[in-house]
Amino acid sequence: KDSSRPQPSMMMNPSTEGLAGKAGKTHYLVQVGEVANLYKTSKRRHPATIQQQRQKPKSKLDLHGMKREDALKALDEKLTQWIDDAMSGPYPFVIPVEIVCGGGSQILSEAVEQWVKQNEKVANAPRNSQ
Repeated sequence: KDSSRPQPSMMMNPSTEGLAGKAGKTHYLVQVGEVANLYKTSKRRHPATIQQQRQKPKSKLDLHGMKREDALKALDEKLTQWIDDAMSGPYPFVIPVEIVCGGGSQILSEAVEQWVKQNEKVANAPRNSQ
């Protein structure tokens, strides 16, 4: 073998974490508040309750440019305020919130989606309200 030729170096594949092959959502419209009154796709709601839940977002959190950990911390900090606002408001003690995560890599979008699923006092807004 010729030792004067440079040997190929091992190339590490870049991380594919957060790359599921589809673009993430740029924003989420969610509801925060009383668990029994949150919109759930498996439950039928009285039309008046659904109409109350179709309000414009009362609060907006923009996560653009944040790292995943910082975004999750900001969401957890705001959740306390959102729950307080919902519980001090009128029945059904639910407020609409918009969470903006931008359209770059979908890491923030996936983090927000998981955060919504993990918090019982947060639910995706009804599709026809978005």
